[in-house]
Amino acid sequence: MTTNVSPHIPYIKKCLSLAEQSPPRPTNFRVGALLLSRQDNDPIFADDRILSTGYTMELAGNTHAEQCCFSNYAAVHKVADDQISTILPAEAGRKLIMYVTMEPCGKRLSGNAPCAQRIARTTEGGREGVHKVYFGVKEPKTFVGESEGCRMMTEAGIEWEHVSGLEREILSVAFAGHENGEEEVRAALGEKGTNVDDISPEERRRQEEAPRNPKKRMMEGEISLY
Repeated sequence: MTTNVSPHIPYIKKCLSLAEQSPPRPTNFRVGALLLSRQDNDPIFADDRILSTGYTMELAGNTHAEQCCFSNYAAVHKVADDQISTILPAEAGRKLIMYVTMEPCGKRLSGNAPCAQRIARTTEGGREGVHKVYFGVKEPKTFVGESEGCRMMTEAGIEWEHVSGLEREILSVAFAGHENGEEEVRAALGEKGTNVDDISPEERRRQEEAPRNPKKRMMEGEISLY
């Protein structure tokens, strides 16, 4: 029996391992990203060159994975983050590819530049910039409603592709730190919640006896806008 496993899965797994390094927070998705240079017409990716990696909150502030990935590359080349497009490699016969566990965000409540916009900016001034983005799941509606990242990338002329197969693993890592993380994972996967009629008497009694604290607050310093 043969299975059609996407050749991009190993890179999505690399991004997932990066996401696991991100601190769990109730106001963020834990995401991992990597940027690489790929030779044209190389179906087995034999000559891929990883340029940079990043994960949510790797750097100071409420930083996203793609943002950290670009910032890390800019730091190595000693340029400001907003100058990233000027130092990204543009080699004949090669293209820049980004892998990320989750669709790049198209909107941020914090007012920071969305990741899809940061990716689009790499092509400013006629530069080649990032050619294509591969991601493992669409951005859930948790923080900003309907996702806009794919639309923004399409409008900027950047190709994108959803790599299926690791959705549950990616979402489980992304939602770690959320109070109702398991429910959010099921909702994002389109699964129904637990039927109350299926709960055993013991579990029902345990839930009824569990302490409730309606005034529960997040620890100081952990509150940050997505």
